[in-house]
Amino acid sequence: MSIPERQAVHHTPASPTDDIVPKEADASKRSGQASPSGNEDAQTATIHDIPPRRTRDFTDLTHAVAALLAMVAILLIAAYLNGMTKGVETDARNAGQALDWLMDVPTTMLQQLTAVCIVISVLIQILMNREWLHSVVSILALLSGYACCALLSAGLHATGSINLISALASNGTGASPLSLLPDIYAGLGAFLTVAGPRRIHSTVRWGWNTLYIVAAILVIVSWHSVPGVLVSFALARVIGMLIRFAAGSENKGIWGKHLVEALRGVGIDAASLARRIEANNDNAVIQTCVDDDLIENSRIYDVTDTKGHDYVVSVLDDQKHSAGYFSQLWQWIRLNGVVVRRDRSAQDAMHHHLAMLLGLRNIGLQTPSAYGVADAAESSILIFDSNTRLAPCDLQHMSDAQARDLLAYLSHANMRGYTHRRITPSTIALLDGATPVIAGWQNGDCASNAANMALDKVQLLALLCASIGVERSIAAARDIWGDATLIDIAPFVQKAAVPAATRAMPGWDKHLLGALRDRLKTLLSEDADEPLETVTLSRFSLRSFIALTLTIVAIAVIFTQLRPDAMIQAIRNANPWWALLCMLFSMVAWMGTGLTLAAFMDKDKRHIFGIFCSQAASGFTAVSMPAGVGPAFVNLQFLRKSGYKNTSATAIMSAVVVSQALTTVALLLGIGIFSGRNTLSGMVPTNTLIIAIAIVALVISLAMIIPPVRKKIITTYLPIVRSYARQLVEMLTKPKEFGIAIAGAIILNLAIGMGFWAALLAFGYRTNPIETMFIFILANTLGSAVPTPGGLGAIEAALTFAFSSVGVPAAVALSATLLYRICFYWLRIPLGALAMQWLNRHNLI
Repeated sequence: MSIPERQAVHHTPASPTDDIVPKEADASKRSGQASPSGNEDAQTATIHDIPPRRTRDFTDLTHAVAALLAMVAILLIAAYLNGMTKGVETDARNAGQALDWLMDVPTTMLQQLTAVCIVISVLIQILMNREWLHSVVSILALLSGYACCALLSAGLHATGSINLISALASNGTGASPLSLLPDIYAGLGAFLTVAGPRRIHSTVRWGWNTLYIVAAILVIVSWHSVPGVLVSFALARVIGMLIRFAAGSENKGIWGKHLVEALRGVGIDAASLARRIEANNDNAVIQTCVDDDLIENSRIYDVTDTKGHDYVVSVLDDQKHSAGYFSQLWQWIRLNGVVVRRDRSAQDAMHHHLAMLLGLRNIGLQTPSAYGVADAAESSILIFDSNTRLAPCDLQHMSDAQARDLLAYLSHANMRGYTHRRITPSTIALLDGATPVIAGWQNGDCASNAANMALDKVQLLALLCASIGVERSIAAARDIWGDATLIDIAPFVQKAAVPAATRAMPGWDKHLLGALRDRLKTLLSEDADEPLETVTLSRFSLRSFIALTLTIVAIAVIFTQLRPDAMIQAIRNANPWWALLCMLFSMVAWMGTGLTLAAFMDKDKRHIFGIFCSQAASGFTAVSMPAGVGPAFVNLQFLRKSGYKNTSATAIMSAVVVSQALTTVALLLGIGIFSGRNTLSGMVPTNTLIIAIAIVALVISLAMIIPPVRKKIITTYLPIVRSYARQLVEMLTKPKEFGIAIAGAIILNLAIGMGFWAALLAFGYRTNPIETMFIFILANTLGSAVPTPGGLGAIEAALTFAFSSVGVPAAVALSATLLYRICFYWLRIPLGALAMQWLNRHNLI
């Protein structure tokens, strides 16, 4: 096996070294691993291994999120339960009355001494271990903690909340807005978090204990407030965990000669050990290889013992296992009424995997030959005998006989209570190059219930349908499972049951599950008592989550921003006929946007009433999204449900936006030139546009300077952008379609402009409709640029200011604005909700 010299480690007898991490012998010493007395065999073995590298542990992200939630909770308690926080501080100070001598401690000197001692001691230990990168990242965390604490202090001070500021302020934080929070805990806490973990570096453990004691002392002497200290600590953990995840932490698993020693503990005297560099070398979060039965994120070695026997050794580290554990947790959260495994540690996962393989072999199923399992340090090792080998199966050329073998394999396992829980294309393998088997049983379990068995069958059946077609798959399943079993699993045939890897297969399309359900329904006899009903598997879906979020935001906006007294007064004083005309213009505006959208759609996919409802539904999304974002979101979802792929749907939606933007700009310039108005130049802030362009260009330039980012953009994102741009240009260069789209955009602009003209007439104020339209479009466009839901507040202010500045009485301008917003915004919310429900019922959004 050829391994580059700069990566390989040859133990005969030297230990590996690396510029980033300490020597392997030192690593084992820090992890508490003792070298056995008889390690001469390990020294004489030929070892090809790669020194341990820094690892991104997804547990760090979990801790960061937990700290962030804790910080938010503390701030809410400080703001709204001010009495409780003051009571806690009083109790702490009363309890510390026996320590009155602490009042004489110079607090500033105590903080400085603490910071200097902690930083110097921790850095000395890290540098003595030659962990150069670790020291740099730790110092960056220290500086980031201080900087972020100052920014958070300024942000909290800017809220103007008297209760919150008084709860956080203290004698030791000063009067400056940048020092509202005590930054010592944020800086040192982030530093210690990155320099840790505390079980490895003793100075880190000592530093945390010292920092806690100092915090308690400073609270007792009224130098710092309890909420301020807690928020600063929580901020430190958020910053530290995010930096530690980004930079990676040192892997404390076993490597090289220590792995050889662990194998000796289970009876394998290794003569040679070689790491597979090519295994698991992609950038996926969860990586697998069929040679070790798809153990997630493991390291794979080829081992030959002194007797000439070959083994495949799979090593799973606790840090690398965390991604698989979170995947299990996500499945547990996502699925309803289905049992899902949750292996907390690498040891739990490996021991369970071995038990599953032995159990399946015991009931007569063929599996990879598992030799045994061993645990050492923060790693667990599963050993396979090389007398049986798994190889990937070519799913695109699967025969009916192989499909029947797989169906029979799963049926036999389910019959004895074993379920797989995650059958994907990678789990279909050939044992010894001939026998089809299902691999990767680490997420499975025994003594399973009927729901898990049904899910297994649905996953395998859906995979076969994507490989060999629905009819061939159903025919094979009827031969092996029988019609009764297929009818029983029909309620489980739904998207939530099928893994994403199966849905990404070349033979998969969004209609496949529907075709499979329809085919299974034909097996039901005509005299059946009840029709098949779908079982609810998913606890929530993206559609329900978005709908719930929009509803919550809409309710919040309505109850916080709605001014019923002012609106009622405006309606009472308005001429009802002109008010009704304003509302009719609101409906015409929907027709204009619908015409623009329909112009770029294929004739066979145009659903006229559906298009109108999609534009009406944008009135509901506008209450929870910035102006313009809601309609674009609804259009994109509507196009996807109408059968367009993501790239085509995005191109059509972009063409709609471009048509409307070009029309708006043309109308503004045209009316402005012919009407003689100079309002445009006076209302656009100086240099705003050029600054925005400069910032965008700077970000793009910086991204392209970095070679990995440039390569990623060129190889991954540029082809997508080119495909999207090609389709967009193709649409915009069709004269007929583009002309119809422009006509629809003109109708939209005329309708909204004339709607405000009618609102002014409703209060008896007559204006030139052309000039009114110009001023309205300009003010409405500028107000819509503010990222509030539907431009709420910004549009009202812009319209009132714009028309009052050109001579319209302020009271009339405000009343007309309120009437316009009632017709074009508030009344659209219930109508949009009804349209959304209709679209949802017809699977159009």
